[in-house]
Amino acid sequence: MSNEIATDLTPIIKIYKDGRIERLRGTATVAAGLDPKTRVESTDVVISPETGRYIRLYIPNPTTKTPQKKPLLVYFHGGTYLTSSAADPYFHNYLNSLAASANVVIVSIDYRIGPENPLPAAFEDSWSALKWIASSDSDKWLSPHADRGRLFMAGDGAGANLSHQMALKYGLEGGVGGEVKLIGIVLVIPYFWGSARMSKQEEPFAAITDGLWRLALPTAKDMDDPIINPENEPNLGKLGCEKVLICLAEKDWFKARGLLYAELLKKSGWGGDLQVHEIKGVPHNFYLDHPETQQAAELMKIVSDFFRSTS
Repeated sequence: MSNEIATDLTPIIKIYKDGRIERLRGTATVAAGLDPKTRVESTDVVISPETGRYIRLYIPNPTTKTPQKKPLLVYFHGGTYLTSSAADPYFHNYLNSLAASANVVIVSIDYRIGPENPLPAAFEDSWSALKWIASSDSDKWLSPHADRGRLFMAGDGAGANLSHQMALKYGLEGGVGGEVKLIGIVLVIPYFWGSARMSKQEEPFAAITDGLWRLALPTAKDMDDPIINPENEPNLGKLGCEKVLICLAEKDWFKARGLLYAELLKKSGWGGDLQVHEIKGVPHNFYLDHPETQQAAELMKIVSDFFRSTS
């Protein structure tokens, strides 16, 4: 086993010359089950026996019977398309809190990651999961609790990029079928990028972000591929939802990209309702690293209120 490094993208991932891949974060997993703090119950459901792909389903207060079904949130975890999973405790704990706060049923998608499975693998898995949600195969799990006619998508980092990609495909395809109606998407610190630097915040992170994107999307000619840089997406105005919420962190190097996305959306002819919130004084992933803080609570309220006000 060689210790010679071919690609060093610390603190995310290392690739050795013998082909070995070492992920430096996002490898831990936690089992689904009842969370005693929030009373949210999670269950893993295999949706593709052929591939073993699964979703993690979160149901708040599962034993409480209510006449009205809850909105359904499809969540895509972050991790630069190279790390983490639906079982990552980083995201599992966050989604327990979000399900309880917003009173929504959550389907967290476990999708393939690179560099073993570069994009578009994550897109294919996510679209297949949306098709499963729309199909009768999901009735056993979703019908008692969730209203598929009030569906939202959300994610952070790469998961926010993925939410954008799926909403775009939803618009271009005319939906996913069944009773599913996409109402809105939430992009928390969206993972967009580009060849030109937009702020001084980006400069220290330019080399590693370029490298991460090259691993995730090796077919891209440069950092201005439409998947990476929505400035070059010709179909942005066909985003298939009515509402978009963008949440940014003041000290995060992706902030300028999120603001640019908002401006592009306004000019695209999309015509939906757009909200942009910037949490002051905080860096990247503050809500995951420090969920006990006032700023994390502020973000949780903004996101929860978005679901309540549009459902």
